Amino acid sequence: MSYRDLRNFTEMMRALGYPRLISLDNFRTPNFTLVAEILVWLVKRYEPHTDIPTDVDTEADRVVFIKAVAQFMTMKANIKVNTRRLYQADGCAVREMLKITSVLYLAMNTKDVATGGQVEQDSKFTFDLGSKMRGYGYHIADLKASRQLASEITFTGALLCDLLGKEVGLREMRTATITRPLDINGTTQALCAAVREVQEQTLKTNGMLKNVASDITSLEAKIENKTQDLKRNWNRLQTLESMRPAFMDEYKMIEAELQKQYSAYAEKFRNLCFLEQQLEDNDQLEQEHPLLPCNQ
Repeated sequence: MSYRDLRNFTEMMRALGYPRLISLDNFRTPNFTLVAEILVWLVKRYEPHTDIPTDVDTEADRVVFIKAVAQFMTMKANIKVNTRRLYQADGCAVREMLKITSVLYLAMNTKDVATGGQVEQDSKFTFDLGSKMRGYGYHIADLKASRQLASEITFTGALLCDLLGKEVGLREMRTATITRPLDINGTTQALCAAVREVQEQTLKTNGMLKNVASDITSLEAKIENKTQDLKRNWNRLQTLESMRPAFMDEYKMIEAELQKQYSAYAEKFRNLCFLEQQLEDNDQLEQEHPLLPCNQ
């Protein structure tokens, strides 16, 4: 097994719509459970109603399962797989499953091409399995479209059956309605009531529109007033910023003197703190070494 084969296999399975995420490390060791699950899913992609034994608990069950899958692929898709490699459930099995996924992936990506000037009808779906189907003449062009069409036909048929089942009661109601004489007075009253209701709705809508117009006018007036206030405040701010107070020179002088006084105060405070510390150190030293009295 090469890294390229494993990468192509995982990408094709993801494109085909496999619900489980396949990692590149899943097949480094034998993993028969995952291989069996993938094979069952691929078989169901070819034939949804195929009955394949899914019991793989024992060796005999696994052998029967691998033989059934190989026989199905040979008969239905003309794809020959190596049963021994599939049974190994490792990278060699990936190479065999890649044969199946390649055909399905090619069929999904193949588009209808008009050959020889002949236009195919919308209800006709050609199937082309490529070179693998040369002997049987099968052609798979779009499995996805055919499956969708089959589901739509089934749903439409079920809906039509339900509607036809209700036809008996609907026929009686329809006949009774057609044969009943037309009440001119009742019809006139209903039409007049409908006209009055429409007129009331029209008046209400016109009133709402008038209210909207008045609201717009009031909002525009408020916006204009706020704009004028903003302009006045801005002009006032500009004027205040451009004016120089009369006491500004005196303020500068006092601020410079205050700075000098603060510097002197800070220096004296540091000296005082230093002297107090020296005094405390001397007192502590005298307590530790008291002076002895002199001998007479």
